[in-house]
Amino acid sequence: MPASATPAPADEVVAAVGDSGPAAGDQDDVVPGSPAVAAAAPDVSAVEEAVEDESSEAAAGPARSSRGLVASIVAGVLVLALAGTAVWLLFERSAANDRDAQRAEFVTTAQDTVINLTTIKPDTAKEDVERILAGASGEFKAEFDGREDPFVSVVKEAGVTTVGKILESGIESEDGNTAKVLVAARADVSTPDGAQNGPRDFRMRVTVTDDGGTMTASKVEFVP
Repeated sequence: MPASATPAPADEVVAAVGDSGPAAGDQDDVVPGSPAVAAAAPDVSAVEEAVEDESSEAAAGPARSSRGLVASIVAGVLVLALAGTAVWLLFERSAANDRDAQRAEFVTTAQDTVINLTTIKPDTAKEDVERILAGASGEFKAEFDGREDPFVSVVKEAGVTTVGKILESGIESEDGNTAKVLVAARADVSTPDGAQNGPRDFRMRVTVTDDGGTMTASKVEFVP
């Protein structure tokens, strides 16, 4: 029979158990709540702050995008409004310039008509009448129909010379392509015997018609 095992001494058993367990110097590393464990564990507060920062940035992103989109839309609307206003101002300015130009032409045509009527010479009587008719239309032109030659004959026989000049003029009223212009004029009259020499003042109302850009006197009236 084999010899029975002799029990090991107690101090040897304790020593063996002690050798197989954790090293005495390493016990702090495995005890929960020890400084080593706390140092190795992740910082929960730091993680939470990082998550909150990411959430804030994620929320701020769409907000910034929305504000940027609104700003772009507002800027676009302002640009369109400014462009529309500029076009409107240019149109109004052009229209005002056109109206001013037309009004000036009304006055000029009326002045020319009065000058032609008050400037007649015996040796150019025929040409003078033709010049009057060239700028006449409507009722005013009809007054000369069939009377040109008799008028020329009277001027030549009388030997009267008149030279007109404009004193004042202005638009009395206007309606679309027609305007009534008041003209104050003076005609210096010369007769062969000198008996009727001297200035003659006249006031006339000339109705001027714009026919597609061609201005003519359609009616002439003497006014007190």
